[in-house]
Amino acid sequence: MPKLLTDIATVTSRELRPILRGPLFLVVSLIQPLVFLGLFGPLLGGAVDDAVFGGQSALQWFVPGIMVMISLVGTSTMGSNLLTEIQTGAHERLMVTPMSRGSMLVGRALKEFAPLVLQALVIVLVAMPFGFSPHLWGTVLGVLLLGVLGIGLGALSYALAIAVRRQDWAFWGIQQTLLFPVLILSGILLPVDVGPGWLATVAAFNPLTYVVTAERALFSGEILTADVGWGVVAALVVAGIGLLVGVRSMRHSPV
Repeated sequence: MPKLLTDIATVTSRELRPILRGPLFLVVSLIQPLVFLGLFGPLLGGAVDDAVFGGQSALQWFVPGIMVMISLVGTSTMGSNLLTEIQTGAHERLMVTPMSRGSMLVGRALKEFAPLVLQALVIVLVAMPFGFSPHLWGTVLGVLLLGVLGIGLGALSYALAIAVRRQDWAFWGIQQTLLFPVLILSGILLPVDVGPGWLATVAAFNPLTYVVTAERALFSGEILTADVGWGVVAALVVAGIGLLVGVRSMRHSPV
């Protein structure tokens, strides 16, 4: 067990080093959420009555969804980094080291936590002057919940990269095909309740729906509620499945 923890820490440190040396990735990954926040947010407030948002302002309702968008969009693309390492031979050299293959995946997945925390804090600070009023402890718990979700999504992205390593062009096709339906059905951009019944039924099978609802409750200060509980369960399920599939893929990877 101590060796496993050491291996995980080594991989996590290795993955974080490029981000610390060149934080441009963090800046670039914030562009899309900031565009949605600055351009789509005002349109949402003018087009939809506040009653649809449960009495909250449009910004108070929208910002927590943007947080989940950061987690979804950012971590789902991380497999592309692994594909680059596979193509350059860096991954193959890592695979012949004494480190366990499981630790290589878990270490990579844990790396997703730090960038998510920083990006979420930036969004909060940007939105506050415009009327967004987050609850302190709810915000802390919400960011932690995003980190758990990001670990699972990152692990699934790495598993996808391993699965399509021989046809790396397929990574982006599959990622984009899955990304937008999951994003829309989670209610990040618009309330799913205003759509037809079948849309709400499909959204009920989307784990991100519960995470988004939990984030909105947490940022409003509603901590000990059923919505938050279901969100925690959904994030843990995604993290568990992601790590399980990711570790299995890494162990059976031929390179």
